Amino acid sequence: MNILQIKELSKTYANGTHALSNVSITITNGMFGLLGSNGAGKSSLMRTIAALQEPSSGTITFNGVDVIKHPQEIRKQLGYLPQEFGVYPKVSAVQLLNHIAVLKGITDKKERKEQVEALLNQTNLYQYRKKAVHTYSGGMRQRFGIAQALLGNPQLIIVDEPTAGLDPVERNRFLNLLSEIGENVIVILSTHIVEDIHDLCKSMAILEKGSIVKHGNPRELTNSLEGKIWSKAIDKKDTENYRASFNVISTRLVSGETVIRVLSEYPLNNGFKPTEANLEDLYFSTTSTQN
Repeated sequence: MNILQIKELSKTYANGTHALSNVSITITNGMFGLLGSNGAGKSSLMRTIAALQEPSSGTITFNGVDVIKHPQEIRKQLGYLPQEFGVYPKVSAVQLLNHIAVLKGITDKKERKEQVEALLNQTNLYQYRKKAVHTYSGGMRQRFGIAQALLGNPQLIIVDEPTAGLDPVERNRFLNLLSEIGENVIVILSTHIVEDIHDLCKSMAILEKGSIVKHGNPRELTNSLEGKIWSKAIDKKDTENYRASFNVISTRLVSGETVIRVLSEYPLNNGFKPTEANLEDLYFSTTSTQN
């Protein structure tokens, strides 16, 4: 069992930006979802865990090893797919994976070939292995990104906004791949897309302005709102009036009508209908972000 422990982690950049504030969390094997809007501090946390930057204060340990004092120890066991994954032009997938494998210290030629071929098969890219990676579609590039992250059998894998820009088919394929990988290692999925987390992650945290504001099992957290979500179709021009009178957590256009979702501990009349709570309700009710 792998254990990542983060205690009272803070990060302030040279320009005065407070990116992280007293973040404490323990993560074990499986898929862990880190949910937050752009600018919430997700990438700062991922980069700090990956030993790409040092925190201002706090500690990170992975399987008992101090990551800040011994960054090379975490790098040996880390697979990282950043938000922007650059590729070399006019280089085939198999050539590029071999090159990255050498950089990761896999010097045995036979072992390297076996790992590269296995990962190309696992990511469903084997038939395209001789094509230049820069010609790949967005989804294929993301799958290639996971293949390179998995070289060396890492025990901690970080993926930052992996499904942004993918079509629904590629998104499902990619998420299924992540789920399969996450059975025996820690996979941290950092995203602002609620749907990416609900079905995949056994545990999650919501990050808001650099602090963790919710943490737990996605379904259990969602169930805590059961019986407290109410919806109503209204005229768009009345939206602000409803915001002034109710705790409106989100608005959405449905079949040409504006539908508001309201959080209330008590039953609401005047056309409001009780509505099944979802993870998006939890997110909007917890953060200052409203839809």
